[in-house]
Amino acid sequence: MMRNKITAGVVAGLIAGVVFGMMMQMMTAPKPDGGEMPMMAMVAQVVRSDSLVIGWLYHLFNSAVTGGIFGWLLGDRIRGYGTATGWGALYGVAWWILGALILMPVLLGMPAFAPLMMPPMRPVAMGSLIGHLIFGVIVGVGFKLLARGSSEKRPVAS
Repeated sequence: MMRNKITAGVVAGLIAGVVFGMMMQMMTAPKPDGGEMPMMAMVAQVVRSDSLVIGWLYHLFNSAVTGGIFGWLLGDRIRGYGTATGWGALYGVAWWILGALILMPVLLGMPAFAPLMMPPMRPVAMGSLIGHLIFGVIVGVGFKLLARGSSEKRPVAS
């Protein structure tokens, strides 16, 4: 049963990651030289690359891992679509704080919470919050759809 929860979370995470990735592809972030770059290019920089393909691969890897953790940690709490949406949204906000406000800035050589402290980055941070909320809700609802019946008792065949 644990593997089913994790697998459902991984698949839900990948689905949510594609949606969030498309949003990030359209969003831009300011560069130190005054220009702008797609958010997905900034994601690539975390792994020391300038390639959008590498950014996408890294993002989808993180989405799969994050989704699997959702299934493992919260899978038993998902009873219906309300709890799936609520826990998913809360999970998305938690990853916004941990990922977008702490880990990503630190991995890019900035202090934690830099996106909130730097006025040009505040709109990016708010866009990221919305993206993480959407990601979390899709993970929660996607998990509910994919894991349906995995925790229900099934009749034993005679």
